[in-house]
Amino acid sequence: MPTILIVEDEAKMRRLLELDLGEDGFTTLSAADAESGLKLLREQPVDIVVTDLKLPGMGGLEFLQAAKRLNAALPVVVMTAFGSIETAVEAMKAGASDYVLKPFSLAEMRMVLHKELDVGKLREENRSLREALGQRYVHPNVVARSPKMQEVLAMVERVAQTNSTVLLGGESGVGKDLIARAIHEKSRRASGPFIKINSTAIPESLLESELFGYEKGAFTGAAASKPGKFELADKGTLFLDEIGDVPPATQVKLLRVLQEREFERLGGTRTLKVDVRLIAATNRDLRAALEQGTFREDLYYRLNVVPIDIAPLRERREDIPDLVQLFMAHFSAESGKPITGIKPEAMQILANYHWPGNVRELQNIVERAAALAHGPVLDTGDIHMDAPRAKSSTAGNNNFLPEGMTLDQWEDEMVREALRRANGNKSQAARLLGVSRNTLRYRLTKIGIADDEG
Repeated sequence: MPTILIVEDEAKMRRLLELDLGEDGFTTLSAADAESGLKLLREQPVDIVVTDLKLPGMGGLEFLQAAKRLNAALPVVVMTAFGSIETAVEAMKAGASDYVLKPFSLAEMRMVLHKELDVGKLREENRSLREALGQRYVHPNVVARSPKMQEVLAMVERVAQTNSTVLLGGESGVGKDLIARAIHEKSRRASGPFIKINSTAIPESLLESELFGYEKGAFTGAAASKPGKFELADKGTLFLDEIGDVPPATQVKLLRVLQEREFERLGGTRTLKVDVRLIAATNRDLRAALEQGTFREDLYYRLNVVPIDIAPLRERREDIPDLVQLFMAHFSAESGKPITGIKPEAMQILANYHWPGNVRELQNIVERAAALAHGPVLDTGDIHMDAPRAKSSTAGNNNFLPEGMTLDQWEDEMVREALRRANGNKSQAARLLGVSRNTLRYRLTKIGIADDEG
């Protein structure tokens, strides 16, 4: 049975929590002040702590920091009055796992505590996994040959069994929607709906009504009531892409749904309750958005329960061959055009490219190559990529190399482009570049393309 330490100076509240959590299966320890709480933490092993922020003597925030110094992995849930949300956010920054606002229901407290215990177990399992990543994880349509994607799928396996909110991070095109769907399909909610919404694809004025629905007459043109995405995702999963672009007014309502699992439709007065697991995704740095004041701190900490970062394609090149095979198979099945393979030289071009558009760009390139190919095997002449363009210096940027590329990478890409334009003829490629055949031979060796002429 998990052991919980309750630090609360109000005797009635402390006793109420002892009784309720004891009936829920916890072994309870309690203290009326922070000093007594720290003494208990030093003497006995504890699985989780719940503490008031307003305590006599040493304050709750100071107690939290001291508890974290004793055990950095110890989950701590703080209790605070409704008007002190800023203090709760400060506690989250100091290491608190979650917070509940007074007055709260005992059911809400139990739900928060069990969630934190689940997350703690998940993190411990993930640490063990990283020590021995011998087991390979697979999921349909997710290529994970690289160690970085194996770590992602390992996290998917573990977080899927909980109801914790997940925040997916990564550049545009890395496949965050596939990972979100994988979490849903491996969860206990797999038989429920999987609803996806992209906040950037919907005008700000309509996003709130799309998420929460609206009642008849709520605005001009609302001729009938309409349920929102949260209602449609009840008993399932809602995937909210580009969470960083959600406007501030909608952020407030999202926070309420995450905290209380309830909301009202636009123009409505009836409170609706839902059982939805939220998976959010962003290609932005939300911490920078916090500093700029465009994203709420309390919402960030509610979303960032289990963060999963998906590496860009250029950092997991081991996945490229399998991705190419997957996309060729999809194209052949959909178009009826037989594409049976790809020559090593063409694969090498794909493997060496820096992929600013990630997996989505690779899919487009392979589909284009398959559509234009003369035969069933893709060759270097079938691989056509847009040459990278330098940023315009007229916008106040003096950097004339493409974003994210070094000079060596730019030169290597020009060699590949010359080889493509010369349809693989290396002597002609050397003339296009204005270099000797020996210089081109050196360059080809450097970027891993076999030089079999002469």
